[in-house]
Amino acid sequence: MNHNLKLEPGEQELLESYERDEWQSVTRLQEKLRQYQSYATSIFESMGLVSIALPPEDLKALREKAAATGISYQTLIANILHQYVTGGIVEKLRSH
Repeated sequence: MNHNLKLEPGEQELLESYERDEWQSVTRLQEKLRQYQSYATSIFESMGLVSIALPPEDLKALREKAAATGISYQTLIANILHQYVTGGIVEKLRSH
């Protein structure tokens, strides 16, 4: 079928495969999604990738401090965490 789209070779291959009716619905979709999400999580954890939610004001401050030192905010966060876990930064004990 002639489409008036400029497709990359991989995209063209997918389109042609779809048009040949080679695609099938996935049974037990939710179960499969959970399975593959679990795989992805394991891969990210093994690579050392984490996701963290920060308050917007903290993220803004981190970005500003990182920019002032010429590094990315991700690198700054990684450095701070590394210093903490290796004892370079210690918690202040709060008196009650």
